[in-house]
Amino acid sequence: MGKSGVNSTYISHTSDGVCVFKCLLNRDTECCRVGKESILITLGYSSALLKFESHAEFSSFSNTLKRCRNKKKEYSVFSQRTEEASAAQYFQIVLDVGCGSGILSFFAVQAGAKRVYAVEASSVAQYAEILVKNNHLSDKIIILPGKIEEISLPESVDVIISEPMGYMLFNERMLESYLHSKKWLKTNGMMFPTFSDIHLAPFSDEQLYMEHYSRANFWCQQCFYGVNLSSLRGAAVDEYFRQPIVDTFDIRILMARSVKYTVNFMDAEEADLHRVEIPFVFRMVQSGLIHGLAFWFDVAFVGSLVTVWLSTAPTEPLTHWYQVRCLLQTPLFAKEGETLSGKVLFVANKRQSYDIQITALVNQTGFRSGNILDLKNPFFRRKRMVRGSCFLDLWKLGKAW
Repeated sequence: MGKSGVNSTYISHTSDGVCVFKCLLNRDTECCRVGKESILITLGYSSALLKFESHAEFSSFSNTLKRCRNKKKEYSVFSQRTEEASAAQYFQIVLDVGCGSGILSFFAVQAGAKRVYAVEASSVAQYAEILVKNNHLSDKIIILPGKIEEISLPESVDVIISEPMGYMLFNERMLESYLHSKKWLKTNGMMFPTFSDIHLAPFSDEQLYMEHYSRANFWCQQCFYGVNLSSLRGAAVDEYFRQPIVDTFDIRILMARSVKYTVNFMDAEEADLHRVEIPFVFRMVQSGLIHGLAFWFDVAFVGSLVTVWLSTAPTEPLTHWYQVRCLLQTPLFAKEGETLSGKVLFVANKRQSYDIQITALVNQTGFRSGNILDLKNPFFRRKRMVRGSCFLDLWKLGKAW
């Protein structure tokens, strides 16, 4: 552990002296305790979970953090306040968009919210009201049945919370309502989630491709009770290939590093989500057939003390969002080191979803492929239970407050 002024440098070594982790600690370092002997530390937009082998190491690190936080620093009269006073100032009035059963509203109250306006357009609003009354929180949680675009609030809010993500992030078009709700947000207000990264990468999966193609075999029959169905086989194949595939996969099928597209909810407008174009250039890390593109997303909850991430990546614990794969109509062959370029275009439709257009080109050979898919009609490949739920995942946002 090295020290310099108001900063401290934390260096972690293996038993043979190899440095495995190094970071600079100061008064503004964002962190929180996880379990008995672990600490989640945030450095910029990245987070690291430090697990200590002994309680002594954990205590040593915790004490260093405390010393850094206790270092005196010059502040203006406007910023001289305790963390508790800061929380009271910035986290009083909350808006829960699409509250459902109201679970996030309850979490908000537990985190210290003075009042929560919970908006729900469906009939579930009446059941949320029952839960609120049964938990004796009618003085803190106000259920407002209706769409966020149509309801009216008696005041502006300090924080907006929501779970607006659908499959492939954009499905259900709830994000637009989430962005619309910013009209009630105070100038220096906060949004949870704050921004999202959608990732895409090419994959190779011959089994999936043939499995999907064979779904149309029924239409190969030339004598189905005396009826020739084969003339519709081509249309059936096209229809099946229009379905994004919701499941999970081994990351070893990915043929290149993912490309990331960021949506900052604090800055984005509703119209920005009517047409989303994601260009890509992938450099292949292995040779083989490219059968399609895989998609997943991460969302960040940027709080005053810590940034909490919720990830649906194939390398992370499975969530109810799974991952989504979109097949190309014709696979493309690419060698290691070659590049695959193109774009993915999301076009909003009137069915609360998107039409997806994919174009792809292997630059060195000129071979092209693509597909047009209907995000409203995904194919759920594996019907398996996911332990926990989005509510337990999003419980983490309470730490950001």
